[in-house]
Amino acid sequence: MRVKQEEPTEPGEQKRERSTGRRLRGAVAHYLGRAIVSGAIAPGERLTGEVANAEALDVSRSAYREALQVLAAKGLVESRTKAGTRVLPRSRWNLLDPDIVAWAFSGEPDPGFIRDLFELRAIVEPAAARLAAQRRDKDDIAALKAALVGMRRHTLATEAGRDADRAFHDALLQATHNDALITLSASIGAAVNWTTRFKQRTKALPRDPVPDHARVSDAVIAGDADAAEAAMRALVDLAFEDTRAVLAEP
Repeated sequence: MRVKQEEPTEPGEQKRERSTGRRLRGAVAHYLGRAIVSGAIAPGERLTGEVANAEALDVSRSAYREALQVLAAKGLVESRTKAGTRVLPRSRWNLLDPDIVAWAFSGEPDPGFIRDLFELRAIVEPAAARLAAQRRDKDDIAALKAALVGMRRHTLATEAGRDADRAFHDALLQATHNDALITLSASIGAAVNWTTRFKQRTKALPRDPVPDHARVSDAVIAGDADAAEAAMRALVDLAFEDTRAVLAEP
């Protein structure tokens, strides 16, 4: 995994070196992030020294330092002079960061965290659907329709279908025309994506959720705020029930 550092002489070489550096940094951040979020490296625990960890992971010290900066930005670790780098308490983590959501689902996810994600969605998305029904414009309607077409065509058993699902929830938040809500799009999308993946990790989805999305879309397009809010609340509640059923399986 180690990359020999050489002085680039051509623009193409510079580009390749930067690309390799990003991949290394991302790989190290992914490895350590998964370990922290899973509890393999516990809050309060000090990471071993930079040299030792870089050698153990077979990466350059600069790639290791950059990975720690990525984790620090997500609230997972804190580095102090002489004290080294320690894992921060869970209360300091940016739990809505899409990478942290992904790392939480890379192993056996914590049922409490799944519950928290659905409670967040139940608070945010029905209210967002109400606003969307009141404020949507023709572009928002087109985006909702396109996402729904993609979900129907590909189904949520495919990557393309799950991409369309994320696009649907993004389009809904965009339709609120509320910048603060729109900033939650990546987090909501990550929660939707990874819980959907989780529900079908051993078998097909227990039911087709596309009609639930269609009811939300129809209400938003019709400008019926009450119906849009109710349909979105039902969508989130049903998705949570499906997920809890999977969690209860032996």
